[in-house]
Amino acid sequence: MAMAGAGGEAERVAALLRRITGEGGFAFVASAEKAAAGDLRAAEAAREMAWEQLHSGPWSEVGAAWRDAYALACLHVARLRVRGGAGGERPAALRALDMGLIMGGSLLRADLEAAVARISAEPCGGGGGAEAVDEEDERWREGLDRNRDIADALKILPAQSLSCKKVERRSCISLEEFICNYFLHESPVIISGTIDHWPARTKWKDIKYLKKIAGDRTVPVEVGKNYVCSEWKQELITFSQFLERMWSTGCPSNLTYLAQHPLFEQIKELSEDIMVPDYCYAGGGELQSLNAWFGPHGTVTPLHHDPHHNILAQVLGRKYIRLYPASITEDLYPHTETMLSNTSQVDLDNIDLKEFPKAESLGFMDCILEEGDLLYIPPKWWHYVRSLSTSFSVSFWWRATVQPSGGS
Repeated sequence: MAMAGAGGEAERVAALLRRITGEGGFAFVASAEKAAAGDLRAAEAAREMAWEQLHSGPWSEVGAAWRDAYALACLHVARLRVRGGAGGERPAALRALDMGLIMGGSLLRADLEAAVARISAEPCGGGGGAEAVDEEDERWREGLDRNRDIADALKILPAQSLSCKKVERRSCISLEEFICNYFLHESPVIISGTIDHWPARTKWKDIKYLKKIAGDRTVPVEVGKNYVCSEWKQELITFSQFLERMWSTGCPSNLTYLAQHPLFEQIKELSEDIMVPDYCYAGGGELQSLNAWFGPHGTVTPLHHDPHHNILAQVLGRKYIRLYPASITEDLYPHTETMLSNTSQVDLDNIDLKEFPKAESLGFMDCILEEGDLLYIPPKWWHYVRSLSTSFSVSFWWRATVQPSGGS
């Protein structure tokens, strides 16, 4: 039953199959054993069976064994797709491995990553001609340069934007100053000049680099105006397909956004281009999640709050961000449904003052986050985010063991 890989893999797989057998997954085990012997149809059948188990109820109730089983089936499918050196099967193999990384458990994660590395190292066919590449580069640069004029930006921003209190901006402050003046008081601040050394600050401006590193990889994206709209949906597409969609932003219902995805766990090469800011260690900080936010101009994250301290790093492009303190939560009319209780019913782009009268006169802080800026967003602070250009941001959530005293 052992597959190519580290010495302990056979034992881990055998133990997994025993767990699946104990949960009644006899058909999966039979198909997995055939897949290990070289049967691609059995591998696909095993993957389909595991997929059905992943979608048999709420995600939180899916057993770890079936998530690991799905990863195993994805490994089998990928290995058999590339057997014999069939170059045309490379995209299908990478998609199977990415699905294993996105949806699978942790037991075989290292094996999935190793398989991705092997396939990615193999040469593959090039893209279009020089003219197509030049046109793509030009569109990329134009996307990054949109709405640099404040007057242009104000035309698409919510009413009263940039008319109230601005988020304080500091340059290269020390960790000690950040803790004393902002973290302990739970006060937002923009910090500039501290991530200019990140390789991402230059590498990610080259669309050819992004396509080379991630072009054939499968990623989850959001499609639609935002996640509270009825037409909003999620899709799985390749990174190259996602980049193509970034040029078509005329219709809000087709707006595509790679939002709050652990991209750097999935595509390790991109993680080497960034670093965890020292500010994330404030209060004995323990990093909880590191997520990518990548999309065209016009993407919107509606007014909501998060449970952790957050450093939002603006690597490419520009974003408008509006913040309201946690103390006025009730005046922002949170949704009553549990799943959306951290999201306001108030649409800042089109406020219904008859239904939400208190929202009009509320004070707020706002800012335009420029390339190279970090924004500290304290826990429970409400924030609305709109991309003014093509934008690539990274959020660092951390939990503190030392609790701030609170403040404004």
